[in-house]
Amino acid sequence: MAKIDLINSLEKISSEMPDRILKLEGFILKENQKEQLEILIFRGYSSSTTHPIEIDSEKKVIALTYIIKNFKLYKAPLIETEGNFIRENQNSVFFLNQKNWI
Repeated sequence: MAKIDLINSLEKISSEMPDRILKLEGFILKENQKEQLEILIFRGYSSSTTHPIEIDSEKKVIALTYIIKNFKLYKAPLIETEGNFIRENQNSVFFLNQKNWI
């Protein structure tokens, strides 16, 4: 079975859903330590609020070993006075189905 690049696959779906923000929460395993990891995916691009990431689309976004524990979907743009939260899921394949972004 071919291994999928989860973040890259989510970026592709995100590029087709310009009014959605997907927040990935987890951790990086670094020298037997866990470091918090948070990645936002919006309009096909990833941005990390906790670690440097790779911008080159030919490379993995995160080169380190990581585990994503939770996914949260929001409606964009984020407005403080509105309830932008749509849903969350801990299953890594849930948001690989574009229907779950609606």
